[in-house]
Amino acid sequence: MSALYLYGIVAAPGPRHLSGVGLDKQPVHTHLLGSLTFVYSQAQQERYLASRANLLAHEAVLEKVMSEGHRALLPLQFGLVVGSWEQVERDLVEPRLEDLLALLQHLEGKREVGVKVFWDPEQELQLGLAENPALKAKRDEMVGAPLGLDAVVQIGRALEQLLEQRRQYIAQSFTTALSPLASDRVEGELLTENMAYNGSFLINWEDEPSFAKKVEELDQAFQGRLRIRYNNFTAPYNFVKL
Repeated sequence: MSALYLYGIVAAPGPRHLSGVGLDKQPVHTHLLGSLTFVYSQAQQERYLASRANLLAHEAVLEKVMSEGHRALLPLQFGLVVGSWEQVERDLVEPRLEDLLALLQHLEGKREVGVKVFWDPEQELQLGLAENPALKAKRDEMVGAPLGLDAVVQIGRALEQLLEQRRQYIAQSFTTALSPLASDRVEGELLTENMAYNGSFLINWEDEPSFAKKVEELDQAFQGRLRIRYNNFTAPYNFVKL
C-alpha cells in the first residue's frame, strides 16, 4: 500500500464523497477508523516542501470539508505522511482518542476567525508626540545638538516606550471589543514590525456577521490609520492543540 497524506479529522461517519484534489493533484478521500474519519490523499512524496502552493493546497482541502457541512474539523499539521492506517491507529487514535473526541466536541458549532492589524509606526510616533508636548519639546531640542551617549539612550528609550504604549492601546482595543463575542481567544506573534496585533477567535458560526461588524467598527474608530486583515473562514489550527 502506498503512503498516505493526512489533512484532518472529523467525527464519524464524516463526508461520504469529497470532490476536488489535494497535494500533487491527487483525489481526496476519507477513511473511517472507529469514531473518527480521516481526510487523506495518496502521497506522492516522502516529504513535502512547505511552499506557498503546497500550504494553500493543504488548506483548500480543509476548507472544502468545512464548506460541505463538516464544520467540526481537527486540522492536522502540514506534511503529515504515514505508511499505513495501522500506523495511524497505533500512534494516534489508540493513545489519544479521548483527547481527539474532546477537541471535536469543543469545536462543535464553532469557527475560527483571525484578525491581523497593521500600523505605521512612524505615523503613530508623530501622533504620540503631538499628544505629549513635553517629550516632543525635549526631542526637538536635541535635533542638531551635540549629544552624549546617555542623552541619546534616554530619549531613545522614551520614544520606544511611547510607541509601545500606542501599540498596546491598539491591541487592547481589539481584545476588549472582540473577546466578548468569542468563546476562546489566542494571541499570535507579531510577525513584522508593521504588525500591531495578531489575534484568533473561536466564535459561533452564526455570530460571524456580528463579529465582522465589530471589526468594521474598530476600523472606523481608528479613522483609517490601520490596515486590518480579517479572515472569516479558516481551519481552527489555534484551538486544537494536543
